[in-house]
Amino acid sequence: MAAESIPALLRAHGLRPRKGLGQNFLVDPVAQARIVEAADLSPDDAVVEVGAGLGSLTQLLAARAGQVVAVELDDALAQILRQQVAGLPNVQVVQGDVLRMADFGFSHLGYKMVGNLPYYITSAVLRHFLAESPRPRLVVVTVQREVAERIVARPGDMSLLAVSIQLYGEPEIVARIPAGAFYPPPQVDSAVVRVAVGERLAVELGEGVTEQEFFRAVRAGFGQKRKTLRNSLKAGLALPAAEVEAALERAGVNPSRRAETLSLQEWAAVTNACSRASSAAACSRRRSRPRSSSQGLRTRRPPSRCV
Repeated sequence: MAAESIPALLRAHGLRPRKGLGQNFLVDPVAQARIVEAADLSPDDAVVEVGAGLGSLTQLLAARAGQVVAVELDDALAQILRQQVAGLPNVQVVQGDVLRMADFGFSHLGYKMVGNLPYYITSAVLRHFLAESPRPRLVVVTVQREVAERIVARPGDMSLLAVSIQLYGEPEIVARIPAGAFYPPPQVDSAVVRVAVGERLAVELGEGVTEQEFFRAVRAGFGQKRKTLRNSLKAGLALPAAEVEAALERAGVNPSRRAETLSLQEWAAVTNACSRASSAAACSRRRSRPRSSSQGLRTRRPPSRCV
């Protein structure tokens, strides 16, 4: 689809880009080609495209992939999109909120996810796809350049977003896209991020420790800006300061450090140690709880799992 045809197509249907939905259409064919190249597609691939819009990228993906599921939230755009791809038998248009979707019908193929993500849902969409099972084996997304730099950050500049992505795969910035490549042009430049998703998590969690516990610890650590881990984990995990310090000592992490300085391996060690501390605290509360009685009869407490 030619760049000049997108504004004309919108006008022909009496539509304008909706700022509230972050609608900035990528119209630069060079940038579109870089995205398709980064997706490394073959006829054996299935693709979920998030934010398909008017279908300019959809058509390029369909030319190389075996199957494309094009997801578009805006009902009016989805109707136009169906018309644009009507002659492509390997494209299925799905109108709706991608955050409410999990099964795209080809999980056994190890699909790929491609998308031009508005700023306000970038984190939510990436976490949704990476935390769900089955995960895509490759993610290629266009995001604000500042967000892209946060995703690929290293210890010293880490964030909750960086940890959330890097736990599942290795991100890299493969292209930078100027604001003028979009219609209408956003106020900032963008970048294309490619995430090679691993079959396993990037770090090993302790026995019985879940991803939910990992992110609970990470969220607690990043929950209070400019606070040390001692203080942020104490508040976020509702643990006594002494237990937090003991847990950090077991993890080999200085309590005076801040969350952005930790590596994934260190976060795993902190999570494992804090999980033990939380379990011990819960057991202590259960042991100290007075036994209840009814009509003067002693009740039998169920066996405790505390050790």
